[in-house]
Amino acid sequence: MGKALAETFPICRETFAEADAALGTTLSHLIFNGPEGQLMVTENTQPAILTVSTAACRLLASRGLTPTYVAGHSLGEYSANVAAGTFSFADALRTVRRRGRYMQEAVPLGVGAMAAILGLDADKVEQACAEAAEGEVVSPANVNGGDQIVIAGAREAVRRAGERAKALGAKRVVPLPVSAPFHCALMKPAELRLASDLRALEVHDPRIPVVANVDAEPKFTASAAIEALVRQVSAPVRWEAVVRRLASEGITTYVEVGPGTVLSGLVRKIHRGATSVSFGSPDDLASLEPLKQD
Repeated sequence: MGKALAETFPICRETFAEADAALGTTLSHLIFNGPEGQLMVTENTQPAILTVSTAACRLLASRGLTPTYVAGHSLGEYSANVAAGTFSFADALRTVRRRGRYMQEAVPLGVGAMAAILGLDADKVEQACAEAAEGEVVSPANVNGGDQIVIAGAREAVRRAGERAKALGAKRVVPLPVSAPFHCALMKPAELRLASDLRALEVHDPRIPVVANVDAEPKFTASAAIEALVRQVSAPVRWEAVVRRLASEGITTYVEVGPGTVLSGLVRKIHRGATSVSFGSPDDLASLEPLKQD
């Protein structure tokens, strides 16, 4: 991912070089060439995605495409804050690398799990989790919209909640191939460790409001943006609420920046009639040309 951007545009190439220097590693080589198993280690995945997203965002900004608001799903909220100038790209890279490590160390491999519940409303997913917990942790982790809610927690509790969700009418329950149960109470140890790192950063008030995962509220100050990042470690990602908040502010055009197109698809389901496009490679530039005229 991102290789074509780096080969085509100097500003993207410079971003990958900046990431290598900030981390003291050849992250760019891992991003471009793998091996996939090493890239999928959480403490590598998080800075890798942040780097590709920032490279793409910088390219768009250099071409006059700048946002009115920014938001990101989970890790993406760091990319959003980099774009808004809350903290530097280099500091974000070092922080998300530690974030990935803290999350992985919070729960031993194999102890936790996540699963996507499809076709069941939020209240019934909450009910399924409550009835299946049996003293263990299981709760909504990503409220993504489009009748898609991801749950997280202890492995057996997640399995039980999935079965209960089916009994309550869920169309499908899809186990997710993740290394840890993100955005649930099991992540509290990671949140406590990350909090001191985040609060020690050199920060500035965002130039652009950042709509946060934890409460779907725009953050206008550095302290509010940082505290939102602290809380999101163990709190659910309220993506549907984020998009609805953006819609309420008059936003009608969304650009998903970085690898993948998942968020564009979710936006189209939540904010029907809005324009939603993704940008992660040079081939995507053509779809953005009409936006320059808006």
